[in-house]
Amino acid sequence: MTTATVRVPAKINLCLGVGPVRDDGYHPLATVYQAVDVHDEVKATATEDDEISVTVHLEADESAEVPTDGDNIAVKAAHLLRDTTGTEAGVQLAIRKVIPVAGGMAGGSADAAAALVACNEAWGTGLGRPELERLAAQLGSDVPFLLHGGNAMGGGRGETVSPVLARGSYYWVAAVAATGLSTKAVYAEFDRLNEGSNVAQPEVPDDLLAALRAGDAEALGRSLSNDLTLAALSLRPELAGTLDIGLEAEALGAVISGSGPTCVFLAADENHSLDIAMALAGAGVCADVIQARGPVAGARLV
Repeated sequence: MTTATVRVPAKINLCLGVGPVRDDGYHPLATVYQAVDVHDEVKATATEDDEISVTVHLEADESAEVPTDGDNIAVKAAHLLRDTTGTEAGVQLAIRKVIPVAGGMAGGSADAAAALVACNEAWGTGLGRPELERLAAQLGSDVPFLLHGGNAMGGGRGETVSPVLARGSYYWVAAVAATGLSTKAVYAEFDRLNEGSNVAQPEVPDDLLAALRAGDAEALGRSLSNDLTLAALSLRPELAGTLDIGLEAEALGAVISGSGPTCVFLAADENHSLDIAMALAGAGVCADVIQARGPVAGARLV
């Protein structure tokens, strides 16, 4: 049996612009992603039968619910790859989860990206990165970026990814909530809050791109933004207190990651990151605190 193991990072959205809902139910997005060094691992072991199965080991929140059937997006990724390439083998997937579940850091999308790379290797199907990226776009909005990693701009519903000129490395602190938030529920609340309003087409702010080009952490902190903030706070008002604690610890910037509920804070350096983490942990406003650094590479064989 051939086995392949892939490490894949979490993502944060440095900005997330959300446009009016489209006819297909999706919203046009304009976002800048950064991959950070909080990693899941996916191991794929090829089998001679045609079964695709998955087991999940949760490193942190053992109460989180991750499907272990056909609803698991890593299983969907394996089926898509098999259907595309015509291989007849099966695979046993084993996922070690560190990325928060339903936390707005693309843990599910990361596992899908990792499963594509791991199964491609274990089955010997030989697809290159461009082919894998096309499959990734069929699985979910964030999946292509998790193959890509680094810094990138996302368009469409997030599935079109293009590189961003960027310098520097950044220190982040993530405040993980005790329970996740449904992406679908947050977008539904966004639509409710904006009912009757003229929602503009989203754009990536020029000042954020300039901050990345310059490697200016302070300017980047000032330019963090998320159009889903009000919707997330409407569903989880307590997140406002979490954001306040991080800002009181002099974070350079604060933003809800993706659809939430994870709140992310930009620190000036590693020591400042520790100060922010201690302030959040001491205030008891979140279930866990994660220190991270980015950008890092996307899904890679180990």
